[in-house]
Amino acid sequence: MRLVLLGPAGAGKGTQAEILSEKLNIPHISTGDLFRANISEGTPLGVEAKEYIDAGKLVPTDVTARMVESRLEEPDADEGFLLDGFPRTVEQAEILEDLLAKKNLRLDHVINFEVSEEEVIERMKARGRSDDTEDVIRTRLQVYRDEVIPLIKHYGDDVINVQAEGEIDEINQRTMSALGK
Repeated sequence: MRLVLLGPAGAGKGTQAEILSEKLNIPHISTGDLFRANISEGTPLGVEAKEYIDAGKLVPTDVTARMVESRLEEPDADEGFLLDGFPRTVEQAEILEDLLAKKNLRLDHVINFEVSEEEVIERMKARGRSDDTEDVIRTRLQVYRDEVIPLIKHYGDDVINVQAEGEIDEINQRTMSALGK
């Protein structure tokens, strides 16, 4: 099964991705983890990404896409994967579709974890990080909405909306049920 996970920071994507990865026996591929791994290993892509990060800039789509493509070439992703953090834009979605089309593959589903703004604020404030002020969180949520609304429209019927409020097990059961598992 090939899945993309969407949802704002604080929606529980990472937690659900770990559980789904185990239950579906497919790798959880997080762009954050890819960046950290490539940088720590000093790969050419890691060196390139680090230059942008060190300069306080966003890593360009092209670099991120090449990291994702490289990761999808690994044998454990042959039977499927969960992508978390990519794509974030319609441009990235089109790149992913092209990467998969080269292998005569396509995504099975896009899971959109829905959670109220107030719940996200409470969850993120509970993390206790100094940069998680309510104003900063609300700004991040607006940026997320600006990115994800066109992405959800792009994916259309492939999107499965999952209510992501409640206990972790409940959310996972909703997700598995939505996937027909």
